[in-house]
Parts: sequence; C-alpha cells; structure tokens
Amino acid sequence: MTVDRGQNGDPAGVAVVIAAKDEAARIGTTVRAASTLPGVDFVVVVDDGSSDRTADVARDAGARVFRHGRNRGKGAAMETGAEGVRAIEAAETDEGGRPPRHLLFLDADLGATAESAEPLVTPVLEGRADMTIALFPATRMRLGGHGFVVRLAREGVCRATGWEPEQPLNGQRCLTRAAFEAARPLAPGFGVETGLTIDVLRSGFRVVEVEVPLEHRATGTDLRAQLHRARQFTDVARALTVRKFRPAVRRQWDRARGRAWSTRGDLS
Repeated sequence: MTVDRGQNGDPAGVAVVIAAKDEAARIGTTVRAASTLPGVDFVVVVDDGSSDRTADVARDAGARVFRHGRNRGKGAAMETGAEGVRAIEAAETDEGGRPPRHLLFLDADLGATAESAEPLVTPVLEGRADMTIALFPATRMRLGGHGFVVRLAREGVCRATGWEPEQPLNGQRCLTRAAFEAARPLAPGFGVETGLTIDVLRSGFRVVEVEVPLEHRATGTDLRAQLHRARQFTDVARALTVRKFRPAVRRQWDRARGRAWSTRGDLS
C-alpha cells in the first residue's frame, strides 16, 4: 500500500469541493456531514451564481466559500473549487512539505447522506486508486441508469479507453491532485464527468467505481427535467467530440431522434 506523504511524513489529507447553485435548503446539512469524513481537513463550496442564500448558509456551516458572479456551469465551478483549495494550501504556514490534498467532489444536495462517502475516500487515501466514482446501491434505482445521456457517456468512455463505467455521470468522485491536474482543463458544463474519466484513464491513472449509500434528488420527468437532460446531452456530446469520438455522439443522437419520431407517430 502506498500513501502520499510530505517531507515531514504527514499523509495527504482530503479537501471536499461542492459546486452549488440555489441550494440554500440543503447545502448547510451537506457541508456539516461532509466535514465529518475521515481525512477531510476542510470543505470548499463554490456558489455558481446562486440567487438565494447558498453562500451564506454554506459559510455558516463552516465551509470556505468562493463565488461566481454568474452561473458558469459545473466544470468551471469544479475548477474554481480546486484553485480555492490550492490557494488555501499556499496560505498555510505550518504545511511543512505536506503533499497536496486529494479532492473529493460531492453534490450540494446530498444532505446528511454525505457522511456516508467514506468508501470513496479510502481507496485514494490508501493509494489503491487514483480516482473513485460512486455507484448508488443496487437495492435502489441507479439514478439515470438507462437514459440516453448515460448511454452516450458510457459508450464514449468505453470507446475512448476500453473501460465501461456503470454510472459515467455520477459526480461523487475522489481523486488525487495529480489525476485532477492531468484532466485540466475540465470539460465545460455537464460534460465534466465524461471528460474527466476519459482524460484520467488516458493519462494512465487507476479508476474504480465504489458502491456508496448516498442520496440526492432524482431528476423528474417534467419539462424542466427534459430540458436538463437536453443540456446534459449537448455537454456530454461536446466533451466526446473534443476527444475525437464523434461516431458515438452521432449514434446516440440518431437513436434519440428515432425514439422521438416513433413517439410522434404513436400520438398521430
């Protein structure tokens, strides 16, 4: 087992990074729960252009808060969070050669279940993985497990790397700083997870999926949810195209369009 240690022998810690937009109702509980995880030194929240009290609530819960004046998307918020961690580390006077902290990315709406994210952290702290990706428990529906956006991301990652993830869009991830830096600049928007997985694997790092008992709001089926999925599809397609996997994008688009026409025919 290999554990990253600094010049003084201290192991690397973990910094939690949470991208949040209009999550005042849940962010405080999420921050407090994440703060209890083993190895976690502090929690960083990036308020990505919220119109509510997300930043104030996160700060009151003990998080270090960075703000975007306007919504810039998940990928940009994750980059800002990582830069915030770097700035905090640079300001530490007693670091003593301590290695950079690993990064644990969590969604803002996990609430109290964030305290159960330890299985994501342990393999990275112990040097058994460079990036872990959460799997939601088999006893519950895996969020979006059969959607066309998930299939697009899964096929794209597999064709790019030879590895087929079960939940390619899951945003709950822990990774070493070296693995994170290998994936920069991150793919924009909702393409960030797909691009991150491809870039980390292509750089030779080890990626594993880990079952973790976390919960957050499931995407619904109303118009707003459908528009969200459309944005996801566009962002994932862009991430794959940039990484030269246009055929996977085209194939999934044709399938989605075919289903849409089939539905129209049933309604006519």
